[in-house]
Amino acid sequence: APRARGDREALRVLTTARSGAIVARTKAIGQLKALIVNAPQSLRDQLRRGTTDEQLQRCARLRTLPSHTTEHRATIRAIRGTARRALALEAEAGEYETEIEQLVVAICPALLDRPGIGAITAAQFLISWSHPGRIRNEAAFAALAGAAPIPASSGTVTRHRLSRAGDRQLNRALHTVALTRLRIHEPTKAYAARRTAEGKSSREIKRCLKRAIAREVFRLMTHHAKGPVAA
Repeated sequence: APRARGDREALRVLTTARSGAIVARTKAIGQLKALIVNAPQSLRDQLRRGTTDEQLQRCARLRTLPSHTTEHRATIRAIRGTARRALALEAEAGEYETEIEQLVVAICPALLDRPGIGAITAAQFLISWSHPGRIRNEAAFAALAGAAPIPASSGTVTRHRLSRAGDRQLNRALHTVALTRLRIHEPTKAYAARRTAEGKSSREIKRCLKRAIAREVFRLMTHHAKGPVAA
């Protein structure tokens, strides 16, 4: 079935706009650091210290003086403009994220109660799932996400491999949740330790985790998502 519009489409366009703002901010920060590296010595020594956020704030407040050379003034203008652009893009992405979180809470707040799932990953789950009945079961959802196991046995070795097919943004969301749980979620840490003791590789453990998370997320959306998602 085709994906629904309504709230799901609202989530999709907001997520796309946020991703664009994040990419543009990253490029602006890279440009800023290159400008700092090639700035006059006195300016470079002043700006190279501190974290990226501190650099952005410091660069956005730069001022030119009549005593500065033409090169110095032009460099300050370029650095200041680039820093302000990066800060504006950061604020824009934050506004989008706030709207995304409000929509996720309105559609399926149960997703945000699960460990490792934030507003952005929950939004991607809802965008790919769309509405009840579009995907027939949790196995089909896992296949759509590229998290379904693919047999890759050879000889006496029985194993499965990762799938490179399906919705890669959905797969990325599952991967993000799996990595977060491996870092902060005690049951997931215990599971990874047990599977490691059984001889499973890190990649195989993550594949199993993503499959389990796909099952959990599908059931949550099927039983708890509200009607407006299919408007």
